[in-house]
Amino acid sequence: MSATVVKGPIPPGLEGPAPAPQKAKRGQNYKGFVAGVFSGIAKLSGNFDTIKVRLQTTDHAHFKGPLDCLMQTLRNEGVKGIYKGATPPLVGWMFMDSIMLGSLSVYRRLLNDHVFNPRSGHGGLDSPEQRKLPVVGHALAGTLAGWTVSFIAGPVEHIKARLQVQYQADKSKRLYSGPIDCLQKTASLWHGLSATLLFRTFFCFWWGTYDMFTTALKTHTNLSTPAVNFWAGGLSAQIFWITSYPSDVVKQRIMTDPLGADRKFPRWRDAAKAVYREKGWKGYWRGFVPCFLRAFPANAMALVAFEGVLRALPE
Repeated sequence: MSATVVKGPIPPGLEGPAPAPQKAKRGQNYKGFVAGVFSGIAKLSGNFDTIKVRLQTTDHAHFKGPLDCLMQTLRNEGVKGIYKGATPPLVGWMFMDSIMLGSLSVYRRLLNDHVFNPRSGHGGLDSPEQRKLPVVGHALAGTLAGWTVSFIAGPVEHIKARLQVQYQADKSKRLYSGPIDCLQKTASLWHGLSATLLFRTFFCFWWGTYDMFTTALKTHTNLSTPAVNFWAGGLSAQIFWITSYPSDVVKQRIMTDPLGADRKFPRWRDAAKAVYREKGWKGYWRGFVPCFLRAFPANAMALVAFEGVLRALPE
């Protein structure tokens, strides 16, 4: 079979001609998983997550806002209080981003090759040109990747959330002494999985808009490729959180709900109703500011790392 050259703009993770199309597709599958590890490492900066979760799981009487939550945490628990529950995501982000971004690259390729722009010819692989995956394809791949990683992210976020809502400064007074102890005492590790799946369905907005921002910046600016990745990654992450944040609030309520006989929210809608009953529609946006402030730099740098490693990896 003669060498095939793919022309036109290529979705991230699909770069470069290869001497044998079938082998190239199999060989490139690993790249997204490896690059995803570096994306996770790039996210290990700053930590507003504890503040976000505490605001999401308490009413206005407990904390007046993000600054009050931060100051109370520092005053009562010291700097360490801000990093409660940090170990699971620090360890998990590398693994989760590897699964999420690796599967995203695979889903993009599968959808482009078999759904949106199937190649014609012998074995469906001989077409001299393949069009770019459309925005809806990127959005669908994002949702599928979000569902895939949910089975890993669900337990990690569950443990993290339970550690973050422990307000005692004295470790001996806490129900969980750390991640391992929490893991051992939590019978239902996948508690809140359905809420996690729903939350990550909104990845369609993240990866759909990431493609849109990338295309627009490449077309209308002279920014370097890493700069395009930075701005597209940060802006698309903001769109994701604007669209998904209410579902994240409900998810955190479910994950911090007492287990066993004391359970308050047996169903997703029970938690959603409780949030509305306490504060109306504003309750679904409690804790949004620290989340929004962190989303841009963390995800912008993560996408720069991801795309940069993708380009650097050999075919």
